[in-house]
Amino acid sequence: MKKLLLGNQAIARGLYEAGVKVVSSYPGTPSTEITEFASEYDEMYCEWAPNEKVATETAFGASLRGVRSACAMKHVGLNVAADPLFTLSYTGVNGGLVIFVADDPAMHSSQNEQDSRHYAIAAKVPMLEPSDSAEAKFVKQAYEISEKYDTPVLFRMCTRIAHSQSSVELEERVEKPLAQYSRNPQKYIMSPANAIKRHPFVEERVCKLKELGETSPLNRVEMADSEIGIICAGTCYQYVKEVFGDSVSVLKLGLVNPLPEKIIRDFANKVKKLYVIEELDGIIEQHLNTLGIPCTGKEMFSPLGEYNQATIRKAFGMDAPESTAADSVIPVRPPIMCAGCPHRGMFYVLSKNKITTLGDIGCYTLGSAAPLNAVDSTLCMGASVSGIHGFNKAGGEETEKKTVCVIGDSTFMHSGITGLVNIAYNGSNSTVIILDNSITGMTGHQQNPTTGYNIKGEPANAVNLEDLCHAVGIKRVRVVDPYNLKECEDAVLEEIGVLEPSVIISRRPCMLLKYVKPKPPLTVNTDKCVGCKMCMKIGCPAISIKNGKACIDATQCVGCNVCSQMCKLGAIVKGDE
Repeated sequence: MKKLLLGNQAIARGLYEAGVKVVSSYPGTPSTEITEFASEYDEMYCEWAPNEKVATETAFGASLRGVRSACAMKHVGLNVAADPLFTLSYTGVNGGLVIFVADDPAMHSSQNEQDSRHYAIAAKVPMLEPSDSAEAKFVKQAYEISEKYDTPVLFRMCTRIAHSQSSVELEERVEKPLAQYSRNPQKYIMSPANAIKRHPFVEERVCKLKELGETSPLNRVEMADSEIGIICAGTCYQYVKEVFGDSVSVLKLGLVNPLPEKIIRDFANKVKKLYVIEELDGIIEQHLNTLGIPCTGKEMFSPLGEYNQATIRKAFGMDAPESTAADSVIPVRPPIMCAGCPHRGMFYVLSKNKITTLGDIGCYTLGSAAPLNAVDSTLCMGASVSGIHGFNKAGGEETEKKTVCVIGDSTFMHSGITGLVNIAYNGSNSTVIILDNSITGMTGHQQNPTTGYNIKGEPANAVNLEDLCHAVGIKRVRVVDPYNLKECEDAVLEEIGVLEPSVIISRRPCMLLKYVKPKPPLTVNTDKCVGCKMCMKIGCPAISIKNGKACIDATQCVGCNVCSQMCKLGAIVKGDE
């Protein structure tokens, strides 16, 4: 039976059909749905881990026991998982282990355009890359490679493949017999004495995988005209086929590391002009240069962003189709915190008091946008907490009294705890604000260790943030309601003024959670409103100015009452007033 599936959905189906038993991940767009869809199959144990390193190590433990396991993450998550990945290359596996990593060209929801193929090359592990949802079920081949060659396998997705649909042939699940576990210190204990003996195995495996690439159906030659030959992989293959059809010859690579040699040489010898089309870095092109094979690649195509059909047509001097965009200019709609977002009140307080704020990854990154302009830096998950420690150690009392950092509850569990330990242990007078909205928000409302529920929505042990902060050595911990501006301001000004580390937990659940019921919308008494625009300073999408007066959109307002606290004239009132 065939079914139309998203790429991420197809991967989940592939995990099911391949007999996978354990899936551990941390949510990260565009990879999140892999684990969400996988959790719908009761035959697989699925979980949200605190971070990608933990997820990878959990998958390793399951593999060590003898079952097929997986973890999924976005490209920057692979940075967090790199530590176990590189050593996993040495230990190898018992049950098959596949790590799914979704790259994000054009940075739809990411802080960089990192190309994960570099990790496969550096760790010397195989990497597969599908070009549509049907090929996302390369999953089965990935596990066969993992077990045959005793290696973890990286499986590279990208935003377009992850979130586009194509037809997928559904098959039955094949239960994989439990691989026997036997104690093997030389293989699994990576002390220097053992690791030095495993390195030759890794190099031998690379050679065997190169041989596999020469004959594997994952790499496919489609010969047509001999004038032009194109080497590509993943989503670029789809663009090439849509632009050229069968008029050019194509070498489509599905096993993108290690790259083959013979099949590339043979293909190059059959065409007069050879092109390499690949998004982000010129990795295939560099491989051809190393082999001494003339080709054209990045001199025609940018290393930035996503490609599309028009990109390729223009590069080859072909007329691109006329734009189907509307004649009128569509106003830009930048991302913004939702109406009633619990983070808004705290950010207003920080902006109002001109407090330097080190930010983090999540919905609260939007606090950097106008009119709040409340965030000074955003580096990576957890960096706000570690960063404020360094900032204040460098700045001393001058910065301690006017600097805070902000981090979400899920991000704090991911990688903020160790930074707080560092603050407590090495003693900087830093104020950490945990924006606890009771969910992992930016990636689509996934549970985390603080929410009290697991991936299936079942009750689970919940981490108490107050107790955790006390446990690592922070004595001053207080909770505030971000809808109460005075309470937030008093707390912030008091905590940055004390000469010891402190934590403020700004706690209120995300307004988009189903169990959170909005209050009646507020309204504006136009007789009292003088059009001072003070209420506009919080950047709420429900508030606008019409005919010189404030106006509240009743379809968006959730009655959070933050704006009314800013109006000194009392012009913003409850609807029934």
